[in-house]
Amino acid sequence: MALLQIAEPGQSPLPHSVKRAVGIVLGTTNSLVATVRGGRAAVLPDEDGAVMLPSVVNYSDPARPLVGAAARELAPVHPADTLVSVKRFMGRGRDDAAEDVRRAHYELAGEDDGMVSFQTRSGPVSPVQASAEILRCLRERAEKTLDASVEGAVITVPAYFDEAQRQATKDAARLAGLPVLRLLNEPTAAAVAYGLDSAEEGVIAVYDLGGGTFDISILRLHRGVFEVLATGGDTALGGDDFDAAVVGWILQQLSATAPAAGVSRQLSALARDVKEQLSVDQSVTIELADIVAGAAALELDRATFEGLIQTLVKRTLLACRRCLRDAGIEASEVDNIVMVGGSTRVPLVREAVADLFNREPLLNIDPDQVVAIGAAQQADILVGNRVEGDLLLLDVIPLSLGLEMMGGLVEKIVPRNTTIPVARAQEFTTYKDGQTALAVHVVQGERELVDDCRSLARFELRGIPPMVAGAARIKVTFQVDADGLLNVSAVEQTTGAQSSVTVKPSFGLAEEEIADMLQSSYSHASEDMLARKFAEQRLDAQQLLEGLDAALQVDGQQLLDDGERATLAQQMDGVRQQLRGEDIDALRLATESLGRASETFATRRMDRSIRQALAGVSLDDLDDEVEK
Repeated sequence: MALLQIAEPGQSPLPHSVKRAVGIVLGTTNSLVATVRGGRAAVLPDEDGAVMLPSVVNYSDPARPLVGAAARELAPVHPADTLVSVKRFMGRGRDDAAEDVRRAHYELAGEDDGMVSFQTRSGPVSPVQASAEILRCLRERAEKTLDASVEGAVITVPAYFDEAQRQATKDAARLAGLPVLRLLNEPTAAAVAYGLDSAEEGVIAVYDLGGGTFDISILRLHRGVFEVLATGGDTALGGDDFDAAVVGWILQQLSATAPAAGVSRQLSALARDVKEQLSVDQSVTIELADIVAGAAALELDRATFEGLIQTLVKRTLLACRRCLRDAGIEASEVDNIVMVGGSTRVPLVREAVADLFNREPLLNIDPDQVVAIGAAQQADILVGNRVEGDLLLLDVIPLSLGLEMMGGLVEKIVPRNTTIPVARAQEFTTYKDGQTALAVHVVQGERELVDDCRSLARFELRGIPPMVAGAARIKVTFQVDADGLLNVSAVEQTTGAQSSVTVKPSFGLAEEEIADMLQSSYSHASEDMLARKFAEQRLDAQQLLEGLDAALQVDGQQLLDDGERATLAQQMDGVRQQLRGEDIDALRLATESLGRASETFATRRMDRSIRQALAGVSLDDLDDEVEK
């Protein structure tokens, strides 16, 4: 008699076949790890019962870095050796991170150009290395709790992390010994948690205000499918900025100048406590004697605090409105608002969001834990523990990807807000006769001209057979994987010659670029379209001139009389004159006039080519060829 295997729906019948997978939030202020046990996702605590791991690493002891609360306690004593909020520096270059480094009182290490690296007592430390220590600590916590090795991890990242920042996160996980199943946008992870728990359908807004970043995503949930309609946000806005506003107010009350690094760290920690207390109480007394000798206690009420952060909260609402516009929906069409991140506990934030969407946000799940819970749910599916696979995630790319074309124009291959993973291909051709190589320039952005977009990578395709311009067929393919990483390949169709590049840029976008990129595309829309039309018109004119010049050199004397050649020369000079100006209509008219004037010449060349091709060929031969 055979035995019937019995198991809970969606779970493996073999206990030993369950794979250990975790969801990890690598946060700016705090990090968490969660897993699914017994069909439920929960955040894993440390030995002391604390679920939040402060994202702080201290390198005072070269033999062993400290991570978490112990490291945070050393921040005032060893500010240069204690790295906090390293997430803000992931995938960024020295130049664009210089201001943040100065404000954090870090000392940069290494060359003047390159990635951010901090000088500590233990030597140079990169944000990737510091993040790896945090991830290693979370991995060890999970393995100790589960009494098994972690076989896969879903790590969350801000939706607005670019390719460099995503790759830096994966590098940190690799250093920590964590096999990455995928990177998951933080707002999407939150939607996973709420969608599974409440089985809601409709449009969801995920408002994610963490310690260092702000994200807003508009998602459509239908029968287990989460589709991200649009994303927005600000990678340089979060609870840290609320703390900085409180520190600024304290210094103003004390009429103090810029404090020393150690004092600055103490004031930041104090400001964070004040912010959290004001989320509950109407006022708080700030004791400063232990930090600033002889300083009297200060009283800060909630109304004053809200005045300090009002501009910051308005910045988040502006991003929300832009995201709604990108999604093509009104605020009234949003069915649920999910609040994510510890900074959403601030009453002013909750009130502002409720007013914008005209409904109360969902607060069923701890805003600090909801992302980790969603990531754990997704990890459980990806590792193979959930056989029904009832959840599909469709993330989007935040900014358009494309190629540089002749004339400095951008051809967008993958538009922004396209769901990923995605593969898009488009055929291109050569510009000049006999061209045997093609330079491919990959760019990112929403503007129409290359100079206004971000350069990602360059590579060359060689081995193109020499043909007349426009005859070659070159297929360029863009592939964006589930982690938002990009591979671009180019193949010449007749010979099979190919070349490719995986886009892992050395530098992330500067904060102001991330914040302004979309806004600039809106504000310069009319200007950009005019510039594109003019560039296209210039390109058409230049191609016509080059083609005529080449044809006249070969056949001008044989097929045209002196008067016809003089007329064409005059028309061509007119086009060249307009090319030096800025009048697009005049250039278009001159180009069209030259095109009409050259039609007779083109017809004669074609007739002669046909006569030459048919010379000595009988009508019967032609009929036989047609029948074949």
